[in-house]
Amino acid sequence: MNSINKKNFIKDLSIQTGFSANLTKKIIEDLIAILIREIKTGNLNIKNIGSFKLIQKKERIGRNPKTKKTFLISARKSISFTASQKISKDLNKN
Repeated sequence: MNSINKKNFIKDLSIQTGFSANLTKKIIEDLIAILIREIKTGNLNIKNIGSFKLIQKKERIGRNPKTKKTFLISARKSISFTASQKISKDLNKN
């Protein structure tokens, strides 16, 4: 599985755009803050990328598969992402 952390993402984007690392970091942090703020108000649709939806998960009982001990998983908010048709088509090209 490929993954990238925020530090490497900022470094790569900084090199690609020619902006300083500090400016790129500020842009990324501001973008994340805007996305979070918009998702909290409801659904967020970004054309040709996809849509984010805020989901309320209910409290439920979970189980540790190793010890079989049960515990309570608290209610929480989560985010669902659905990719746009354009992204889905691009991912499924050979």
